Parts: sequence; structure tokens; C-alpha cells
Amino acid sequence: MSAVSDRLPTFPWDKLEPYKATAAAHPGGIVDLSVGTPVDPVPELIQKALIAAADSPGYPTVWGTAELRDALTGWCERRLGARGFTHRNVLPVVGSKELVAWLPTQLGLGPGDVVAYPRLAYPTYEVGARLARAEYVAYDDPTELDPTNLRLLWLNSPSNPTGRVLSREELTRTVAWAREHGVLLVSDECYLELGWEAEPVSVLHPDVCGGSYEGIVAVHSLSKRSNLAGYRAAFIAGDEAVLGDLLQIRKHGGMMTSAPTQAAVVAALGDDEHVREQRERYTARRTALRDALVKHGFRIEHSEASLYLWATRDESCWDTVGHLAELGILVAPGDFYGPAGDRFVRVALTATDERVAAAVERLA
Repeated sequence: MSAVSDRLPTFPWDKLEPYKATAAAHPGGIVDLSVGTPVDPVPELIQKALIAAADSPGYPTVWGTAELRDALTGWCERRLGARGFTHRNVLPVVGSKELVAWLPTQLGLGPGDVVAYPRLAYPTYEVGARLARAEYVAYDDPTELDPTNLRLLWLNSPSNPTGRVLSREELTRTVAWAREHGVLLVSDECYLELGWEAEPVSVLHPDVCGGSYEGIVAVHSLSKRSNLAGYRAAFIAGDEAVLGDLLQIRKHGGMMTSAPTQAAVVAALGDDEHVREQRERYTARRTALRDALVKHGFRIEHSEASLYLWATRDESCWDTVGHLAELGILVAPGDFYGPAGDRFVRVALTATDERVAAAVERLA
């Protein structure tokens, strides 16, 4: 058996530790904008739903309660424009990162199979391929990939790290290409409700998929929209044949969302007001940070959506990380997301208003 170090890349965040120490030594304390972890409270109605379901001594089911599946299908139809959804078109998962990391393995991929993902991307797409011992390739345009042995095509819109949003036309063309070549298309849409300068569209929208979910799956998370990163609350939706197979595999693996979390998700998806309030918080933080970075000499690219600003000073990303660390601000170097990001940094909007204000003051 190969050592873990042979199968997986070096965990990138360890490389940030010296810069984190520098930023933490700032007299005003560190402003950590390196990780997109929510800092605002979990909405009260969600907390109450979790507490009300706390007395759950029995095992939950992998497929979730009927109430949960109703909430998932209802939200997909209301928010994504999906049509004719049934319970067989949805499946809860234990956080979206778990799904991304283990999907190739659960699909039965292995040596000789190919997984493709965007040139600038969340590192876990590659990790998932490595865990399955499959091959992997990064792309600029998915429709220019060699379809030979390509089994899994990842899309990510809005993008982490760049915040780029794929247009309806781009999505439609890619769905058609994947179907033509018999490639399963999985669209990571975890930031879909956080569009700022563009309106993100799901691959499940009838204008994109033609009203058929064959060969497509969308991944959604409540971590960002509802501040539920600590709850590990996410789900997938789409092709019922693919989800049916995954349901059986996940039953064998005991991959169950906890019963209290299932109840919390029902409450969260049934309320749009808390999402609107959280968007307002992020809008204010985004405006303040973007203006401050531009005045400080940064150029912002893409960033039409998601919880990040993709920023550059046209220098090595590590020089930029070092410069900001001296100001007590910690950001993520762009090369964490692929070599193409080596002159950018990713600046997260997930800090308190007080910490964002401190960053703005220091950048001035």
C-alpha cells in the first residue's frame, strides 16, 4: 500500500503558518481573510429546529426524512428553477467537501479513469481523484477536453477561488457536450445564492438542461448561505439513476446526516429572510474590502459572486501574502488553487464587521 504522502498533495494551508504568525504579531491583532469559514451567528429559527430535534436516539436514514426531501425538492424548484423534481432527485450529504472528496471512489472510478476540473479550482477535486487512484486533468474549456476515459467532469460556478460565474450559454454548451460523450457532469454550485455582479444559474435550470436531468448532478451547501458550516449540511440533486446508486453505496458506508441537522436544514430551506440578511452583511464587507484593496494598488478580477475577492498586485502571490501579513492581514495565496493563480491572492469576506473595518484602515 502506498504511503499517504504518495497519494495526496501536501496540505497547502501548512505553508501559511509563518505568515499567520507575522500577521498575529500586529499590534491590532490578526485579520484572518484566508479561509471562507462563516463567523456570523446561526439564525435563531435554525437553532430552535436543531434543539427541538435533539432527542433523536435512533439512527437517521441516509436518504433523510420525508420532510427533508420535501424541503430539498421544494427549494430546487423554487430557487433553481428545476421542474418535476421528486424525492429520487435529491440526496442529503454530510457536508459538500465530503461529497467532493469521495465521489470518484463512490462512483467506482479507478486507474485509467479520468476526472476533470477547472484550471483554477478548489483543491479537493484533485484530492478526490487521487483517493480513487484515478487520473486527473485541469481544463480551461471543458468542451475541448479529450473525452477518452473521461468519467467525471466537475464544473464550479460561482467559482472558488475566482468568483467567476459561468453564463447560461456556457453551461448549456457544456451539458450538451458531456451528454454527447457520455460523461457525468457534476456542478459544484455551493455559492449560487451569493451573486453580486452576475446572477448564477444552475445546471438544473430547464434552459440549461432542457428539462432532463440525465447525466447531471448539482452540489449545494448550507454552510455559506445559512452559516451552517459547523452543521455539515449539504445535498446533491439531479439524475435519479446516479443518486440511486450513490444512495445504496452511502447506506453501506453509514454516511448519514444527523437527525437534528436534517431538521435544521428543513427550517433553513424554508426561510429566505435570513439569507437576505446574510447577503446584506456580505455585501457591505465586500464593498469595503474591494474599495480598500483597489485604493491600495490591487486589481480585482472576476469576483462577480461567491465569498472571495480574486486580487493581484502583478507580483508573486507569496510576495503579496507577505506584504499583507506585515499589515496584520492574512490571505490565501492563489497558487493553492493551481499554478495559474500564482500572481493572485484570495481574500475572503468571512470576517466580522470589526475585523473588516480594521483591514480597511490598515490598507489605507
